[in-house]
Parts: sequence; structure tokens; C-alpha cells
Amino acid sequence: MTPSRLPRSLRPAREPSGPESVTRIVERSAGGVVVRMRQGHHHLLLIRDPYRKWGLPKGHLEEDETSEAAAIREVREETGLTDVRIGPELGEIDWTFRARGRIVHKFCRFFLMEAVSGELQPEVSEGITECRWLPVAEAIEAVGYENAREILQIAAGRLISPEELSEGRLWRDPEGEVDGGSPR
Repeated sequence: MTPSRLPRSLRPAREPSGPESVTRIVERSAGGVVVRMRQGHHHLLLIRDPYRKWGLPKGHLEEDETSEAAAIREVREETGLTDVRIGPELGEIDWTFRARGRIVHKFCRFFLMEAVSGELQPEVSEGITECRWLPVAEAIEAVGYENAREILQIAAGRLISPEELSEGRLWRDPEGEVDGGSPR
């Protein structure tokens, strides 16, 4: 006898189908807004993600990993850059999505970073199909996510003008003091 033909009292219990039945989880990630001087101007690194949108390198925190360590690891893994230096935190974004029957609320903390050396090599196995250096204004325009655009705008506000680079740093700290990056 099929379950639908059984008396109601003997039918298997159904899972509730309302929003209260969905498992909700929180995930933490970290990433970087990576800057490099090219032809005397700041350029920011964007990656083409699995959704064919331009975004920022980022990924989940491993167990007992700090946000700073995860940001450095993820930038290295997703872009192939081997020598990156971390700077100030730029802020945190969040978004919600469904995955494997769960609702995931993801929080991602971003840091300003400098690419000291290394060649770009997208992590194709993770769906990263391209990495590209773009001038700041072009990167802000090209990024495919509004919350990431806001992070890029914050980063752009921290960058020191090319005329000031003789001071030896690429960005200002949150209080406006010259900070971070490698000496020029």
C-alpha cells in the first residue's frame, strides 16, 4: 500500500514546510581589496567569479583562523599573488542565500591590501575565471555587487594620491594618518 492510501494515522509524518522549518546558519568570511601601483596610478584587483560577475577575492574562515589570516590566504589562493601585505579593515558586508536546503547569512570582513609582487593566476578550480587590475574608478564601476562597490569606495577614500607617494605608503589609516603598504 502506498503512503497516500494508508489511513492518515499511519502515514509518515511530513516535514513542516513553512519558513520556520528551514535551517538557518551564519558563516564568516574575509577578503581583500588589493592595490598595486601601475604606471604611476593605483589599480585595484577584481576577480571574475563563478556567476560571471566582477567581485573581490574572499572566502570562509577556517577553524580558529583570524579574519586577517583568512583574507591573506584567500587572496593568495584565488589570485595566485604570493606576496601581499594586509592593511586596515575597511568594513563588513553581509548577504543571505540558499544552499543545500539551508538559508545562509554570510558576513564578510574586508581589508585593504597591497600586492607587493607576484603574477595573477585565477583559481579556476573554484570558478574564478579571470583576475584583472583596473584603475580605481573603473574597478568601482565594473564590480557587480553593490555591497562590494561600497567597500571599494571606502578603500578609494583611504588611498594616498600618487603625488603624496613620496611619503612611502599607499593608504591612510582610519584617522587619516599615512599608514600601511611598503616603503617606496
